[in-house]
Amino acid sequence: MCPASRFKARRGIRNYLRKRGIPHTIPERSDQQANRRRRGSNGGRPPAFDKERPKQRNVVDRCFNALKQYRAIATRYDKTRESYEATLIIASLLMWI
Repeated sequence: MCPASRFKARRGIRNYLRKRGIPHTIPERSDQQANRRRRGSNGGRPPAFDKERPKQRNVVDRCFNALKQYRAIATRYDKTRESYEATLIIASLLMWI
């Protein structure tokens, strides 16, 4: 995939998220900020960014990574939904204790 097509894909994803009202959780890259400033008024306004959202996302990511340490959860040994959910609850309780 060439770099130009990746840029178009990212732009399309951002536009889709913006239309659905989903806020940013990843800050804008410094080179993108510089390009926007260089273009002046044609560069558009910067995307809104809340510094607390990545912190909340980090907590959720760490929780999922901790749950993946349990082999039965990571590999999904359980065949039925109920037994998998029970394993997930037990692992969550062990983490909480």
